[in-house]
Amino acid sequence: MQGGNKSTILIAVAVSLGGFLFGFDASVISGVTKYIKPEFGLSDLQLGWVVSAPTFSAMFAMLAAGTISDFIGRKRVLIIVAFLYILSAFWSAYAGGYTDLVVARMIGGLAFGAALILAPIYIAEISPAALRGRMVSIQQLNIVLGFSAAYFSNYWLQGSLENASWLSNENIWRWMFGMECFPAVIYFLALFFVPRSPRWLFMKGKDKEAMKVLEQMHGSVLAQEEAQAISQNITDSKSIPKAGLNSLLDSRLTFVLLIALALGILQQITGVNAIYFYATTIFEQSGVGTNAAFAQAVWVGIINVVFTLIAMAFIDKIGRKPLVLVGLAGIAISMSLTAYGFRQATYSLSTESVAKIEEFDASPIASIIGQEYANDVQFKNALRASLGETAFSKFESELVKAGIHMNPILILIGILGFVASFAISLGPVMWVMLSEMFPNYIRGLAISAIGFINSFTSWLVQFLFPWELTNWGNAFTYFLYALFAIVGFVLMLKVLPETKGKSLEELEKELLK
Repeated sequence: MQGGNKSTILIAVAVSLGGFLFGFDASVISGVTKYIKPEFGLSDLQLGWVVSAPTFSAMFAMLAAGTISDFIGRKRVLIIVAFLYILSAFWSAYAGGYTDLVVARMIGGLAFGAALILAPIYIAEISPAALRGRMVSIQQLNIVLGFSAAYFSNYWLQGSLENASWLSNENIWRWMFGMECFPAVIYFLALFFVPRSPRWLFMKGKDKEAMKVLEQMHGSVLAQEEAQAISQNITDSKSIPKAGLNSLLDSRLTFVLLIALALGILQQITGVNAIYFYATTIFEQSGVGTNAAFAQAVWVGIINVVFTLIAMAFIDKIGRKPLVLVGLAGIAISMSLTAYGFRQATYSLSTESVAKIEEFDASPIASIIGQEYANDVQFKNALRASLGETAFSKFESELVKAGIHMNPILILIGILGFVASFAISLGPVMWVMLSEMFPNYIRGLAISAIGFINSFTSWLVQFLFPWELTNWGNAFTYFLYALFAIVGFVLMLKVLPETKGKSLEELEKELLK
């Protein structure tokens, strides 16, 4: 590997550590929900707010991040982002109640909303065309490494609960949040050692510094070629009015904008952040119990990393579109299997199974014992009516484990199949294509706008997921995700262009007709 490429990779890794922190935050909450819901007496919608609060604030950060970075630079905004990550982690760990948790996590959302937009832009702006897909995919790799790190961290803390004197059912969730401080500090320090974006420097008339960065990245020969293409593109862009929201209505952008919008919605509406943010809860719903659910969540992280690496290996070889289509087909099959598994489940409690639940008073549910329920909604509603919301939230996992009759392997296969399918397709490909399809003069604004829609869809999925499980049940919820994937497959088959191996300037000429 050439020295320039090594330098590019190291810088891309450092910048995309914000993605690692996003992944960590996204999956650490899956272990936290079990403890904070009974401790703070949260309703389904309140729990949805705690989980989805970062995504809600991320919507607004995504909308503004690109434009702000066009003025003050990608690097400066990313340093602010890193500080917000640190603040959010500390505040979440020391939160005193529901409001504290929501505010602390919204601060984190501002950070990862901006990071998810700016890291792909920055990496695309320092990468040669032949490597750009893999370089931008480093962001997604860091996200899934963050997922894995949090799942492992939660699993380790859960396994240490009985033996560590410093851990208890009351403070374990604080330690889960607090673990995020360590990578956040590393990210903050690393950003001081990365250069400013060469394309941004050229846009600001800082040509000497821009050339120095390009030579560091690609060597002197390729740097001259890149500089010439960038300068020509900037010159051409000067004849175009300054980008504002109304610029997105330019008829030349219509095709690209509609494809980007479809990708942004499709990436989230198939349920990815319901799976990642509630992984432990999902596995508990299959009746395996708390410890096994934390262990199975670790596999979500492992599969995520493996298939993201596969996507990175192939994204610049076989292209973006084949990966998207294979992934959507896999998502549809996996979610259908998960829905089928829960559809076959029945629920009935016996005196013997209830007696095994530690510190549980079975007298309020005496009338339920021995009855059989056809689905999870009926079973849980009966338990809520007898126990009350607080007691039900505290013992839900144990009661489901005691009463469910199904094959939990179907759920494990379905969820891991979903994760593999997403990791090889919509996860990395969407951000790569967004960084490629829009012209330089409007790239920051356009990606921010699509990021806002993407984040809003993600927030809606996360916020409603607990309510959906309570009111619609597991089977229908996952079937809905499968249906969205089928619709998305048909749409992408018809309209998605291929962008591999082309410079940003070439793509601008091809797509903006």
